Amino acid sequence: MLASISSLLQDECHLDASHLLVVGVSGGPDSLCLLDVLHRLGYPLLVAHVNHRLRSEASDEQKLVEQAAMQRGLPFVATEVDVMAYAGQESLTVEEAARNLRYGFLFDEARQHHAQAVVVGHNADDQVETVLMHLLRGSGLAGLRGMPVRALPNVWSSEIPLLRPLLHTWRSEIEAYCRQNNLHPVQDKSNLQPFYTRNRLRLELIPSLENIQPGVRGSLLRLARLVSAEDDLLQEVTQAAWQECLRAESGHYLAFDLSAVQDQPVAIQRRLLRRAAGLLRYGLSDLSFDDIERARQFVCQPTQTRQLDWISGLRLVVEAGNLWIAGWEADLPTARWPQLVHDQQFTLHAPGQVVMPGGWVLRAEFVELNTDGHQHALLNSNPYQTWLDADRLELPLQLRGRQSGDLFAPLGMHGQEVSLRDWMIKQKLPQRARRGWPLLCSGEQIVWIPGFLPSHAARLTSDTQRILYLRLVKENAESL
Repeated sequence: MLASISSLLQDECHLDASHLLVVGVSGGPDSLCLLDVLHRLGYPLLVAHVNHRLRSEASDEQKLVEQAAMQRGLPFVATEVDVMAYAGQESLTVEEAARNLRYGFLFDEARQHHAQAVVVGHNADDQVETVLMHLLRGSGLAGLRGMPVRALPNVWSSEIPLLRPLLHTWRSEIEAYCRQNNLHPVQDKSNLQPFYTRNRLRLELIPSLENIQPGVRGSLLRLARLVSAEDDLLQEVTQAAWQECLRAESGHYLAFDLSAVQDQPVAIQRRLLRRAAGLLRYGLSDLSFDDIERARQFVCQPTQTRQLDWISGLRLVVEAGNLWIAGWEADLPTARWPQLVHDQQFTLHAPGQVVMPGGWVLRAEFVELNTDGHQHALLNSNPYQTWLDADRLELPLQLRGRQSGDLFAPLGMHGQEVSLRDWMIKQKLPQRARRGWPLLCSGEQIVWIPGFLPSHAARLTSDTQRILYLRLVKENAESL
């Protein structure tokens, strides 16, 4: 066993034999075997124990681990945690709460002592149980690959790896090692109680499967290793798709090219969504197939509202060719739009210009009255420029944001006024952009909405004598 684990520590865990390891030791056979093996192989160790205070034997187990560390001349640290209280506060199962508290402590110690890794004693039987548990939950490849020997990044750190060097070693081999080396681990009696899902798998389901198909444990372990290699390949494909689709990111939102995501194979779409959720809600592990599929269906066929309340305080928003995945707390950027802030108002002289926030500049100038001028207005394909009848305007013009009760008579509706609010909704202008959207006014009347239409009243006609040319440009480009 020593030789095989020594090779694994070098080949798969990539350890420096002179650099400290934090080893989590509960006092059971797995962790005590792991401690002894690592010590015999000469690795510098910090022995760490978490007293979960869930059983009457917990204090005796802590003393046993401390004694094992002292016998080997190793430093020892321990902590007591209130698992039940934490589980209640965070709405977690007892198993989840204990795991979070345990690993939180181990990685805190690793950071404090500048350790190269945290090492724990999961074995091959644990791997089989994990694969079965994920299989029963309907997991994808990421679940069927089980636990990795070396996990980096992991839920608790992006810099310190979590290592499981006993993951290819069966429980029976570990127990034999303990007997041969005069180790006296404690036996956790709760492992014999079929209250927890993992225990029921161990005590009931796996023995039944062995009766039906002898050697099923080895088959499941091989399945995990096969799936792991294939999942690694898919992760590379996913990374390439991520780089192709991602437009912007922050700690609170991600923006993707909607059409690029829609063009991805279904499997990659699902992986992109799962990865996005994990980045925005670090450690999120309870996304079901239905959660992912609901989001994917929305991406492929956005609803009329263009927004989906997803999971764990995340939302999906489709707008202007972008797919946003964001927390509800996030203020999505508006740099791609012209926006006025804090009820700003500007006076626009003609000729003249107004410099708006974000590098937007609105310019006004008179142009010659000729056939070309009328033709430009009729064939205009740039909604950020327009030609207006100067004699129908009250100069200078005013630039302001939306106000309650605003009405607008858009070109093409023969002077009929509509609610500006309703009109903006019909134009699918995102709600967060509406309040600050610049409106060009002649007196109280809106005569142009940059990016959209001029008003009917200010249009060019055969009677027009003077033309005012207006153009809104962004002088420092930002994509989102």
